[in-house]
Amino acid sequence: MTPLIDAPASDRIAFDDFMKVDIRVGRILKAEPFPEARKPAYKLTIDFGPTVGVKKSSAQITRHYTLDELDGRLVAAVVNFPPRQIGPIMSEVLTLGFPDADGEVVLVGVDRDAVVGGRLF
Repeated sequence: MTPLIDAPASDRIAFDDFMKVDIRVGRILKAEPFPEARKPAYKLTIDFGPTVGVKKSSAQITRHYTLDELDGRLVAAVVNFPPRQIGPIMSEVLTLGFPDADGEVVLVGVDRDAVVGGRLF
């Protein structure tokens, strides 16, 4: 995927279209190396609370984050995309981030303690 740095704004959508994308806050329970990935990445196990549950994700965030600093961190993710096979793991959610100046991923941050499983609005 090419980072969308300086890309033009997308076409307008209806609010109902936005609501189709289920973005939730989750807490990283475990971050592990993912040496089988084509590009440097981590395997994340994220708790989204009792409604969504615990899900796995692959995230190309090795440039800015160590495994230790990811444990317990709150992240935002799309939880209603179909699962996607990434090497030997099934990535069940899309962990969200923005590109830095070099196109490397910077995680979307939650700056206060939010309820795990809470939906973005």
